[in-house]
Amino acid sequence: MKKYVRKVTRVGKRSLSVVIPAEIADELKIREKQKLVITRQGKKIIIADWKLKGMK
Repeated sequence: MKKYVRKVTRVGKRSLSVVIPAEIADELKIREKQKLVITRQGKKIIIADWKLKGMK
């Protein structure tokens, strides 16, 4: 598995962002303006499509 190192950048006063590598976005078919669900599992961040999580 290839490792990608990214810096966290501030967006506004309280939000942070991380850029997802294009290769990963392509493999997972993530597209612009897609709704995603972000959850925490211990010290990991899980990002999933909101439709797959049953949220509407």
